[in-house]
Amino acid sequence: MSFQEKLENYADLAVRVGVNIQEGQTLYVRTPMHAAPYVREVAKKAYAAGAKHVRVEWNDEELAKIKYEMAPDEAFSEFPEWQANVLVKEAENGAAFLSISGSDPDLLKNIDPERIATANKTSGAANSTFRRYIQSDKVSWSIVAVPSEKWAEKVFPEAKGEEAINLLWDAIFAATRMDESDPIAAWKEHLATLDEKMTLLNEKHFHALHYTAEGTDLTIELPETHIWASGGSTSKDGIDFVANMPTEEVFSAAKKDGVNGTVTSTKPLNYGGTLITDFTLTFKDGKVVDFSAKEGEETLKRLLDTDEGARSIGEVALVPHQSPISDTNIIFFNTLFDENASNHLALGSAYAFNIEGGKDMSPEELEEKGLNQSITHVDFMMGSADMNIDGIHKDGSKEPVFRNGGWAL
Repeated sequence: MSFQEKLENYADLAVRVGVNIQEGQTLYVRTPMHAAPYVREVAKKAYAAGAKHVRVEWNDEELAKIKYEMAPDEAFSEFPEWQANVLVKEAENGAAFLSISGSDPDLLKNIDPERIATANKTSGAANSTFRRYIQSDKVSWSIVAVPSEKWAEKVFPEAKGEEAINLLWDAIFAATRMDESDPIAAWKEHLATLDEKMTLLNEKHFHALHYTAEGTDLTIELPETHIWASGGSTSKDGIDFVANMPTEEVFSAAKKDGVNGTVTSTKPLNYGGTLITDFTLTFKDGKVVDFSAKEGEETLKRLLDTDEGARSIGEVALVPHQSPISDTNIIFFNTLFDENASNHLALGSAYAFNIEGGKDMSPEELEEKGLNQSITHVDFMMGSADMNIDGIHKDGSKEPVFRNGGWAL
């Protein structure tokens, strides 16, 4: 199969399985400029599938860097109201949303962390209404990735330019099952497998999970009415979609005040163009009370100080250490891929659909049910080949969920 054929299939996958565009629906794409050739293929596939409009919001990371370097401090405390309103209006009108990642992991390496933190906080507050549409699955949405030269060279430092980009494309195509003779069918089979684990965990209905590995001894309570979800989701209009492509996870929500112990990261976290590596978080009654990092500690501090909820866990995700992404032994420096090669947790907001009736609850009602609320949601990787996880029942009895990094259920 040629590169162009794989690229077209990848666009088709995003349109037909990712957001699952419907007749007469608008597709709203948020993308870096380097992904333009892919976005054009997405537009063709979307219109062929019956889309009414394909609207594209372009961004240029080099311009973003220039702003961080040269704009006055007060610029980072402002967010264009029209930009936030566009997303909300499109969501109200039933649009589907496709985000394309692929930025330079080191883009903001030398930028003042205070500026990055302020910008992220400002953006998070401005987009809080739209974020509720996403985190309640009120709309169909998906994230895919397209290589940039800087990202590719970070992942494959022995290669340069086009060679590095081609290597990263090969890795992305493999991770998203583009090498299969029928990628769409392969994805449906994969999602069915994830659903089996989801169903089993919902039947078990554990009270808590206990994680142990080198540097990690952590207990996470789950809300009483928690629900496990898998790669596939359904919007309020009954449209099935896949939010992350690739995806290998089954996930739920943590009880906001029920996290205790210590967890150590196992892969770098690319947060806003800055890498945070080898970090440890210590929790007491759901809050981070101590932390350290080999690299990016100041950025980690700013993340934790985003708002009150940024120091608590929102999402709990289970991913076997042996998976198509993990087996490549590639560190992607991109959370979309790295989180699907490892058990992970998310600091910040929980997904509303991870408790019974949550999609129709207000933020206040969700918090009453034990779900963390925040203007941020940042996944970090903490799984490993030696990780064991026990499910704890209400009566205190335990049952193995993971042994040596893999499923034991």
